[in-house]
Amino acid sequence: MAHDSSGPQSVSATPLELLRTPPRRERADAARNRAAVLEAAARLFAEQGVEAVSMDQVAAAAGVGKGTLFRRFGDKSGLAAALLDARERVLQEAILHGPPPLGLGAAAGERLAAFAGAYLDYLLEHLDLVRMSETAAPGARYRIGAYRFWHRHVAILLGGTPDPEHAAHALLAALSAEHVSALLPELGEKRIRAGVLRLARSMTSPPGG
Repeated sequence: MAHDSSGPQSVSATPLELLRTPPRRERADAARNRAAVLEAAARLFAEQGVEAVSMDQVAAAAGVGKGTLFRRFGDKSGLAAALLDARERVLQEAILHGPPPLGLGAAAGERLAAFAGAYLDYLLEHLDLVRMSETAAPGARYRIGAYRFWHRHVAILLGGTPDPEHAAHALLAALSAEHVSALLPELGEKRIRAGVLRLARSMTSPPGG
């Protein structure tokens, strides 16, 4: 499939299929070390919270040297991004090849609402990890490969609007980990979900509709 074919396509950019997170290819020993690190990190993060765990603890739990850990992942935000890769690929695959309304076969408005709901599910399940990966440095969120995929997908679905690329950023801003983290204590998950879905649906509704 060359691109997402739902809805008007007034935006021109890299085909969506090419923006999805690629599977990692590496030597068998490197793959084993990577798996051990990610398993250890996931366990420690679940037990102690992301902020409380140090890279030294992850290296010790995984049985690898600190130098190896830092060379492979850079810092804790890189480790968070690596842990999220597999989760992101699941959602990307559902968008590209899954059943409607998240996948092909539904109207653009239905697909947009389905994406907003599915992304929020993913975000809430991994909120601390996503927040760390998005806030590691100024503008980090927008340099993450997965963000370019989400943005392109939403922009395609909003292809009939005056500025689909800006509108896509606006919807994704409401789904940033920092934003959702700040609102959760005050609004709760139910109100956040309802608000995000209203926003998504309003973007594909005709004026006055």
